[in-house]
Amino acid sequence: MLVRALIFFLVQLLGAAIGFWLGGIWAAVWVGAGVVWCWFLVDLLRSARVLHWLREAPEGPAPASVGVLGEAVDRVQRLLRVRDQATRESDERLHGILDALQATPNGVLLLDDRGRIVWCNQRAAQHLAIDAQRDVLQFIGNLLRDPDFTAYLAGKDWSHDVVISTRPAESAHVARLSIQLCAYGDGQKLMLTRDVTAVEQAEAMRRDFVANVSHEIRTPLTVVAGFIETLQTLTLDPQEKSRYLALMAQQAQRMQRVVEGLLALSRLEASPPPGIAEWVPVAALLERCEQEARALQALIAPGQTLRFSQFNRPEDVGDIAGVPAELHSALANLVGNAIRYTPGDGSVDVQWAWQPDGSAVFSVRDTGPGIDAEHLPRITERFYRVDRSRSRDTGGTGLGLAIVKHVAQRHGAQLLIESVAGKGSTFRIAFPAFRLRRRQAQL
Repeated sequence: MLVRALIFFLVQLLGAAIGFWLGGIWAAVWVGAGVVWCWFLVDLLRSARVLHWLREAPEGPAPASVGVLGEAVDRVQRLLRVRDQATRESDERLHGILDALQATPNGVLLLDDRGRIVWCNQRAAQHLAIDAQRDVLQFIGNLLRDPDFTAYLAGKDWSHDVVISTRPAESAHVARLSIQLCAYGDGQKLMLTRDVTAVEQAEAMRRDFVANVSHEIRTPLTVVAGFIETLQTLTLDPQEKSRYLALMAQQAQRMQRVVEGLLALSRLEASPPPGIAEWVPVAALLERCEQEARALQALIAPGQTLRFSQFNRPEDVGDIAGVPAELHSALANLVGNAIRYTPGDGSVDVQWAWQPDGSAVFSVRDTGPGIDAEHLPRITERFYRVDRSRSRDTGGTGLGLAIVKHVAQRHGAQLLIESVAGKGSTFRIAFPAFRLRRRQAQL
């Protein structure tokens, strides 16, 4: 500022000196005044250009680069650069936050103070079957017309969530959705959605499992306790004592089978999948299954027809990679179930068939009572029985098919079930090619 005043004074003095030299004292006054007005007009023009630049922010260089206005323009430019940098950093942080919210497995919606959607991620759009772009500024209550949610939104008690049934976008199944609202800012709300269908199903399965285990163990325990009380309080002859002890042993074996089945399932779920370092001869597995199956058949269904086919041809000799005990348990369970549930005049066909792509299928076909279609999706659940009385009569624990399914999954195989009520059932385990190796028999 001092430099600017000094320059102004020197220009005015120079103009007055020139005027005095040309025409005396009055010329000095007029020339000095003219210089001042010229300075004023030039400065005014420069100021107008700077104001226009500040208002319109046109492209190109700044209109002033020297003097006070030049310094002011330079400072404004530096402030603009700082502001632009802060804006870019803020935008980057905002996009990072939005990308993180898009990546979360839960749905996130931002609602304004009137309950209208400001922004939502794709997961929330999928949960609520809405369009993330089209439905912006739509009232959430108009898009989600569930009575429980409507009452939850109006009640303003958002310390807990509300669970509703909904049909997500591109899904044919009804899902269970947990929704919770959180207030923030000046009346705005954060809405979180989470699919709890699997959680509720797991909880239901846990309750059913505990109830089934309790029932399966309580029944034989009640029988054993009753027999013990009878033996303790009544005087019985040796024959009656022997019969009671045999029934107690039968019930104890039943409880033991249930416990062993549960322990087997626990081991299968806790242990890592088997590798492909240990190879088991297929022929040895099938031969052991056949021996046990024929012994079981002779005991409970002597008149039944049991056929094991295609096990002795040279092209059927091969190996499978896995745990021998688990593989035997799965194959023997399928054959044993078929024998138990097939009438004495029926038939059971067991087959191992190689496929053109190098895979193989172990199948058990019976002519038993079959299974209704409504039971097939749940037939491999623990303790699930189509006919409870029939299962107990045959000595089943309700864990066999659950074990088979777990063993198949651990070995990369798939359990396939086909059944028609009154016409029998076919159970197949399809083993993948990478766990099999086929070799010709030694001649």
